[in-house]
Amino acid sequence: MRPSSLSLKRRPSGRRFLFKTFLTRRGAPRRMLDPLALAIFVALLVYAAGSDIASLTISNWVSIALASAYPILALASGQSLPGVGLHLLFGFGILAAGFVLFQMNIIGGGDAKLFAAVSVWTGIAEFRTFILGAAMIGGLLALALVAARQFIPQTEAYPGFVNQLLKKQNGIPYGVAILGGGLLALPRLSFAEGLLTLP
Repeated sequence: MRPSSLSLKRRPSGRRFLFKTFLTRRGAPRRMLDPLALAIFVALLVYAAGSDIASLTISNWVSIALASAYPILALASGQSLPGVGLHLLFGFGILAAGFVLFQMNIIGGGDAKLFAAVSVWTGIAEFRTFILGAAMIGGLLALALVAARQFIPQTEAYPGFVNQLLKKQNGIPYGVAILGGGLLALPRLSFAEGLLTLP
């Protein structure tokens, strides 16, 4: 007597079962886009921070690319249109606030645009984590640079960007602080769900 066809079916086990669960939990396309979205987010922030250190400027294209990438990736990964719209609306609000701070000479124009671009990704929910982290790192960075400009003289032995950072009249590369705040908020971004988890 032949065994029934049902008895021939085996329950997927081990890695195969985990992989099947990975694909079906939220859908394969979305799960495959999440790491890409996080990589783009980090790469653009790292570039912005490096540019700010090297030249004390953040190119507009970086902020535009960061803000534009979010709705494309979010919608492609299955997030709702109203939710994405709220993120964009919040980003515009932060941009308006940043423009006011720029007019008051509190932050640079590039910093304000990058703040707004990151806030599109964090939305209201995770903005607190981002802004507190950026403020803390920015404060420490400012104190370190003030001390360095007071006690470390500029010499030709240093690379050009180091001497730029040591000039008292120059600003603070807050792109570094924005990068730090963004990394602190990274595990709580919608794209990190199931990839990076915090208690």
